[in-house]
Amino acid sequence: MPGLYVKKSPFLPAARPIVVVVCASLLLALAACGQSGGQRGLGNRKPDVGVIVIRYQPALLTAELPGRTSPYREADVRPQVNGIVTAQLFDQGSTIRAGQALYQIDPAPYRAAVENAKGALANAQANLATAKAKAQRYAMLLKQNAIAPQDYDDAQAAWKQAQANVEQNGAALESAKINLGYTTITAPISGHIGRSLVTVGALVTANQTSPLATIETLDPIYVDINQSTAELLGLKKAMASGRIADNTPESARVTLTLEDGSDYPFNGILKVSEVSVDPNTGAVVLRAVFPNPKGILLPGMYVRARIVEGVDRHAILAPQQGISRDEKGEPTALIVDAKGIVQLKVLRAPRAVGGFWLVTAGLEPGDRLIVDGLQNARPGQAVHAVPASIPVAPAPTDGT
Repeated sequence: MPGLYVKKSPFLPAARPIVVVVCASLLLALAACGQSGGQRGLGNRKPDVGVIVIRYQPALLTAELPGRTSPYREADVRPQVNGIVTAQLFDQGSTIRAGQALYQIDPAPYRAAVENAKGALANAQANLATAKAKAQRYAMLLKQNAIAPQDYDDAQAAWKQAQANVEQNGAALESAKINLGYTTITAPISGHIGRSLVTVGALVTANQTSPLATIETLDPIYVDINQSTAELLGLKKAMASGRIADNTPESARVTLTLEDGSDYPFNGILKVSEVSVDPNTGAVVLRAVFPNPKGILLPGMYVRARIVEGVDRHAILAPQQGISRDEKGEPTALIVDAKGIVQLKVLRAPRAVGGFWLVTAGLEPGDRLIVDGLQNARPGQAVHAVPASIPVAPAPTDGT
């Protein structure tokens, strides 16, 4: 080509800058292509996500339910005789023992009644002696035909009547002594006594409706727990199907959370369950007994009770960090299928077990659940799954 013979041209010095410019343009184009190819290579790289493999495992199921404390024993102190209160023999708000004297009612009228009953009994006993002697004497005379049989029958009847009078007056004396004893009002149970509702000088009557004071046994103490019938029916169905076992050593253990959010330091024992449903609340009452040596629990306190319902031997536990919620509020999870593609799963997770969700639908054993790198994963996206290092769900403490 003619343009190649530049060495013979008189314009050779002017051609060199053109060659340099062309070469520089070629180098820039190659560099741009290399940079574009590098960016394309990075864009095609699969993002790493941390996954765990879902497996069946035993899980200890607990329920947190509302409850109220109530005294282990409760007794209202009421008078059993009429009279004027002459003394209060206890400190209000103190702990008392059964049989301890609490109030004194004026005993004078009742002492007089005892003395009167003693006199009546002595008179009856004297009449009995006379009637007995007469009856024995008439029995001898009857054998001698010295008296008529009617006289003998009258003497025997008088003797038996005198015996009945002695028994009757003896019972009257015993009743008078009991009433005299009732003038000292004692504690029917041991426990904590509250404020006194009467003062010295008050007139009280036998079996009045208003108590003089109330005694409550607070150590131990009851906690009445309300469980809905829906939860109870679901639990019974799961037990009947064999999915949940309730024969664990901890099935009767109960723990408490107090109103301030702190944990109560002592465990309780589930004792009894009501056999009927409260029509107002639709719940049954479970009663637990707790030790209360420090008097932390007081009657009427609101608490949250955690009871062990049983062990689900084929539970699926998913870490809470791998579970999110959609716009409907339903729990969802992202898994990696066999082809390495992210799939969205809608779950059913009715309760939490520690830091895990108990999944009853949506996940199957063998699924690879994404727990790390969720921000890099989207449904339908190809990813590189690597094992994630997270805590393993704890096994039940009953050894299953």
